[in-house]
Amino acid sequence: MNTALHAVRKPHLSLNVRDVDAAVAFYSALFGTLPVKHYHDDTTVHSVLQDDTGRDSRQTRTGYAKFNLDSPALNFVLNQIPGTRFDAKGTLSHLGLQVDSTDDVIALRDRAVAAGLTPRDEMAVSCCYARQDKFWLADPDGNEWEIFTVLEHLTPEQLRERDTRSACDTGCATSCTPQRDEVVCCGA
Repeated sequence: MNTALHAVRKPHLSLNVRDVDAAVAFYSALFGTLPVKHYHDDTTVHSVLQDDTGRDSRQTRTGYAKFNLDSPALNFVLNQIPGTRFDAKGTLSHLGLQVDSTDDVIALRDRAVAAGLTPRDEMAVSCCYARQDKFWLADPDGNEWEIFTVLEHLTPEQLRERDTRSACDTGCATSCTPQRDEVVCCGA
């Protein structure tokens, strides 16, 4: 029995942001809770003291926030780093929260809308070798968040046969509204 992962308490994710207050407002709305820490000061942030080339990797941060979440179980940190370039996302594709059902997707979407966020809906779409109901949000720095449930797992062959991307996924997403058991899209 592998016990190495048993000791892991929660995953940790740290993002560099332009404006810690704007990011805190977004993530408080997304997660439905306030951070346990939220500071403005000049401190040093680093993962390692030197990068692979031996260069000092320490950076000054002027703002910090930490969310200690139970659901999802996540230690989530925001670092405001002056002068950080945000014109390229590097290796980050997107972030996500998997939930149990379409009802959960809709409930979280409704909470996001009530908090003033603007979700982009993708309901009953084929993605990542599965059929999913989901919506997307972008934080103030352009990091994309996908909130989704898996309805059905698909093989590559099934994906090729179905190609079920709806009109919602091809430019009409602003007029899509998720509803139980169907998607009303583009005035259809």
